[in-house]
Amino acid sequence: MENCIFCKIANGEIPSATLYEDEDFRVILDLGPAAKGHSLILPKRHAANLYELPDDLAAKALIVARKVGQTLQMGLGSDGLNVLQNNGEAAGQTVFHFHIHLIPRCTKDGVGMGWKPGTLTEEDKEEVMALFR
Repeated sequence: MENCIFCKIANGEIPSATLYEDEDFRVILDLGPAAKGHSLILPKRHAANLYELPDDLAAKALIVARKVGQTLQMGLGSDGLNVLQNNGEAAGQTVFHFHIHLIPRCTKDGVGMGWKPGTLTEEDKEEVMALFR
């Protein structure tokens, strides 16, 4: 897409702090990081969200996440890693080009990623399970 900022970054039209690149993906440092090393995995092919991404690229994205995430975690000495991917505005997506956040985490770093656990009701369980029958 000609007006997609992530397409332009992924394809090298806009400079970025590139950590990793192959024929399908570019991984860059996020300009507004939640933590040191916060990175974005960007496919070079435009897809607005996970549902538009072809199966082969969706599978490869997780392989790239593992490879880059492991390097970040080990190299920075972090205690953990969030792998985050949002689909749709209600889920927190602000740039509508599929991307995965890799956020190295340290114990007590103050970065909030949690939620208050709810309760799985019998009605909700049955409704959701019925979608897969």
